[in-house]
Amino acid sequence: MNKAISSAAVATNHGIIKGDSRYLSLDVLRGLTIALMIVVNSPGDWGSVYEPLKHAAWHGFTLTDLVFPTFLFVVGNAMSFSQGKLQHLTERVFIKKVATRTIVIFSIGFLLNAFPFVYWPEEGVIRLIDFRYVRIMGVLQRIALCYFIASIVIRYLSVRRSILFAVIVLFGYWALAYFGGYQPLQYSLEGNTSRRVDDIIFLDRNLYHGFGIPFDPEGLLSTLPAVVNVIAGYFTGLFIQRQLSPRRTFFKLIVAGCLLISAASLWNPFFPINKPIWTSSYVVYTLGWDMLITAFLIVIIEVAGLRKWTYFFEVFGKNPLFIYAISGPLLHLMGLIKVGGLSVSSLVYEQLFAGWLQAKDASLLFALSYMVLLWIIAFLMHLYRVYIKV
Repeated sequence: MNKAISSAAVATNHGIIKGDSRYLSLDVLRGLTIALMIVVNSPGDWGSVYEPLKHAAWHGFTLTDLVFPTFLFVVGNAMSFSQGKLQHLTERVFIKKVATRTIVIFSIGFLLNAFPFVYWPEEGVIRLIDFRYVRIMGVLQRIALCYFIASIVIRYLSVRRSILFAVIVLFGYWALAYFGGYQPLQYSLEGNTSRRVDDIIFLDRNLYHGFGIPFDPEGLLSTLPAVVNVIAGYFTGLFIQRQLSPRRTFFKLIVAGCLLISAASLWNPFFPINKPIWTSSYVVYTLGWDMLITAFLIVIIEVAGLRKWTYFFEVFGKNPLFIYAISGPLLHLMGLIKVGGLSVSSLVYEQLFAGWLQAKDASLLFALSYMVLLWIIAFLMHLYRVYIKV
């Protein structure tokens, strides 16, 4: 656990004195992403969730489908501030530093899949889980791999070649998805290329089974186009840092976002927008929306000067990976601890929300309340200047 003061802000008795408000927009985007990620992952009742807070069943797009690629986008934003320091390291030190961070984040993700590490086959008996059956891939694992590949690309390739790399990845993945899947169902759950690759590399027991068959939405092959989300986030962060006029920054991001969304929409009939197999059109579509959101944050925060509301999300943005990492296990523990025959999470949901609200409203309010609980944890960490860095 490291204690550090963020270089983008100075703590005071009254909260935070903002540095460059262009950077504040990126901090707020990071915090917004964490807050929404917690809400969509923590409903009081999975059977009672508003449609925008669900993933699209397969092809298609909802607000929830924007969360994970935006997280990768803000990982790239953060790299635009730190990569300059890494560039001055010797090659050996650079590789060691990046590889170590990758391994740590990947390992944390794997351990989260194994949590709580024990099970209860019968009352009074506790046994350690069999780690051979733990899912290998996951959200943090994908973040780790994307971070590693993006770091290598950014260090060793010029801006033009990095963009060319991203283009080749997106069109190359399209070719692999089209020719490598089970025709004519190459974009289906059963026939997609990503699943075929994972079937070769992993055992069924180490894959995600939430779709009814062994298929991992954070599989190895589909991680490759996700790297483009990080690279684009990196160059967007650099672009914002180098702009002097917030209005010009706003308009340029608006134009870029609209062009990307339009391009993805034109691509969609041929390579459908799809999160589980992370299609290239999905990458382009989500990047377009991320740039539009970033543009509007800049115009609200920097041009209009409306900043008082940002503190809530800034707090979340101070320890994003840590808050995400504890969000699942904490809720899981609330489900394991029993009070009067009911789990703590069920008891809270039934007693505080379900008794007086419609089912979907109760489920949403539970998720929002849980998000506030995690915000309090993040606030206390910020208050004592505790920032967990990997």
